[in-house]
Amino acid sequence: MDLTNPPPATEPVLNISAYLFVPIHDRETLRPRLLESARARGLMGTVLLAEEGINLFLAGMADDVRGFLAELRADPRFAPLEAKESWSAQQPFRRLLVKLKREIIRMDHPAIQPATGRAPGVDARTLKRWLDQGRDDAGQEVVLLDTRNAFEVDYGTFENAIDWRITKFTEFPQAVTDHRAELEGKTVVSFCTGGIRCEKAAIYMHEAGLPNVLQLDGGILKYFEEVGGAHYRGDCFVFDGREALAPDLSARAQHASARRSEDPDIAIKK
Repeated sequence: MDLTNPPPATEPVLNISAYLFVPIHDRETLRPRLLESARARGLMGTVLLAEEGINLFLAGMADDVRGFLAELRADPRFAPLEAKESWSAQQPFRRLLVKLKREIIRMDHPAIQPATGRAPGVDARTLKRWLDQGRDDAGQEVVLLDTRNAFEVDYGTFENAIDWRITKFTEFPQAVTDHRAELEGKTVVSFCTGGIRCEKAAIYMHEAGLPNVLQLDGGILKYFEEVGGAHYRGDCFVFDGREALAPDLSARAQHASARRSEDPDIAIKK
């Protein structure tokens, strides 16, 4: 076990979310291998495989989760895969799925190919510093753009973040067209749960002619991990049995609002 991040005494289950945009042309043969490996380690959750990349959210005992990741990273294609970690008292998933999908996060814009070059990013500590000082390092106004679905935003978001109330990610491109004037002339930081939606969103906005767009590296979960809840209000919805995480990455009690969508950043189907 990696003792640099040991489990809390009362929360022995390690939860990871990870994604990587990388061409995968052997999905049909890769799927049963990953399913067998995860099943042998007692993991539960979801792994999505598409030609554009891999997206996963898994949970289990720490040795088993990290062993699975080590095996996956032994494939040079997946060596850069970074996982965001949190802990829970119980297994938050009911089953294990490894699925083939057209996109690991659906946008319906096949020209957007993050594997060929990602949009510039900003790390959590830098973003916090910008928000503390009220501008970026060039002195330009910073606006935060929430790329998640409206019901997720209702659980919590950054202070003064732009929320276009989309109900699914395929609506995002039209929302950019409709609200473009809000973003022009500003430094735009797109964010989401774990990084995958804001990565595609930032690329789309660059190609739409908005040059000063960054993505929050690792999304809200990485921000929580590195700087806590500074400038964030509420919790972060997650697509597993925990429902939402507080800025200290602890699970919240069940919220009253019902889940109204299954278009997850971390691609977990209940």
